[in-house]
Amino acid sequence: MARHTDSQPNPRHPPVTAPSTPPRLELVGITKRYPGVLANDQIALTVQPGEVHAVLGENGAGKSTLMKIIYGAVKPDSGEVRVNGQPVAVRNPQQARHLGIAMVFQHFSLFETLSVAENVWLGLDKSLTLAEVTRRIESTASAYGLDVDPQRPVHTLGVGEMQRVEIIRALLTRPRLLILDEPTSVLTPQAVDKLFVTLRQLAAEGCSILYISHKLHEIRALCTACTVVRAGRVTGVCDPRQETNASLSRLMIGAEPPPLDHVERTPGPVVLAVKQLSLPRESPFGVDLDGISLNVHAGEVVGIAGVSGNGQRELLFALSGEDRRAPAASISIAGKPAGQLRPMRRRALGLHFVPEERLGRGAVPEMSLAHNLLLTRREAVGRGGWLRVKALRAQSAGIIERFRVKASGPLAAARSLSGGNLQKYIMGREIDAKPTLLIVSQPTWGVDVGAAAQIRAEILALRDAGCAVLVISEELDELFELSDRLHVIAKGQLSPSLRRREATVEQIGQWMSGLWPGAEVATEDSHAAA
Repeated sequence: MARHTDSQPNPRHPPVTAPSTPPRLELVGITKRYPGVLANDQIALTVQPGEVHAVLGENGAGKSTLMKIIYGAVKPDSGEVRVNGQPVAVRNPQQARHLGIAMVFQHFSLFETLSVAENVWLGLDKSLTLAEVTRRIESTASAYGLDVDPQRPVHTLGVGEMQRVEIIRALLTRPRLLILDEPTSVLTPQAVDKLFVTLRQLAAEGCSILYISHKLHEIRALCTACTVVRAGRVTGVCDPRQETNASLSRLMIGAEPPPLDHVERTPGPVVLAVKQLSLPRESPFGVDLDGISLNVHAGEVVGIAGVSGNGQRELLFALSGEDRRAPAASISIAGKPAGQLRPMRRRALGLHFVPEERLGRGAVPEMSLAHNLLLTRREAVGRGGWLRVKALRAQSAGIIERFRVKASGPLAAARSLSGGNLQKYIMGREIDAKPTLLIVSQPTWGVDVGAAAQIRAEILALRDAGCAVLVISEELDELFELSDRLHVIAKGQLSPSLRRREATVEQIGQWMSGLWPGAEVATEDSHAAA
């Protein structure tokens, strides 16, 4: 394997003469401390012009903090940043953009009350008019296969659509260094291939790319160099093209995640039944649900694939009880009509739910992890509504330990956790409740390979214990690992179901464009296999 670490020279590649042009980016001794946490510890990183460089590490390893330092959103305690060989103090994102640095964040930096075009306009040269920015958005979206309506208010977008806006905004700045944090989590396999063509073209033109992803096969396919970070320190550098998924996992987490034990089982009775669910959109920019029918049985995992913005958000709202306009009998939980029940009444029937938005809907940012349990769990609430604080903290501590959440403890604010660690906590909160029906959107978005393997194993353990599980994800590999049956949602319609062993990635990718047989006249009969 072509790799080296701080203490081990690379035996395969002898030292080479320094390139005639300076590195596009150089970090020397970057250190950043937070109360109780050493996020970055003497980080060194070099990115050459035209290089696609991966930064790999488990959740909480310090990757996001490091990227924010490069982009000027966080100030380091010590160390030096050099751009094109010159030391710079990047004080804010505006200065970073002036230096030719653009970033797509994992947690989006968009103003929800503004339109897509207005959000993009904020980060561009003010000599451009809004109309010119709108035209550039449309042109860039078309060129890169990123479907976005410039006029839509951001608050009407799903998380996948918001990520597309962030990618387009970064590309419009014509960066010399582009930082991408989990950029493909919302794209079809065909769109990922198209994005990679674009990124390779940018690199060939001299643009350097820093690429953060937990999809190891993407890193191996795209990146030409990789720096591994563990517990805030650089532990190795390698050429990912000469590694395997297993060897990259060992570099990142010190071990290879155990394989999932997915044994086919005979499912039990129907727990969730959706019958010809049709709902008009609530906003002008939403999606009409058109004749959605599906069943989820006890002891099975049903997966729904699809490109973000094709009705997933509307379907999730209807199933969770946030949208109660559906006819009562169109949604049944454990045989009880539930289409017009409030979320709390649905929880009483055994439904637990993980939304796609971690901060804001899955957790209250300013509240502690312990108090965030109370959003969906009532075990620590005594008679008369009195809160048993000691029991609540113990319950929270148990979830933190079981799901290996990196946090200072139950009193840590939700917003203080990395995205992946908050995802582990929210998933743990709902799995630990031992639901009869679990509906989860993007279960492992932004978590490392070790945590993803654990979450998926916990979902399968729930299934094996008799829970009915519905997983909505844009991560096809995840759906193929977890699901017993697969559907695809496109333009508010749901495809027929396919058994996992009968489905292929290519077929599901085509169906994500709405190209399944009879898509235009999907009826309940087409779902009879469910």
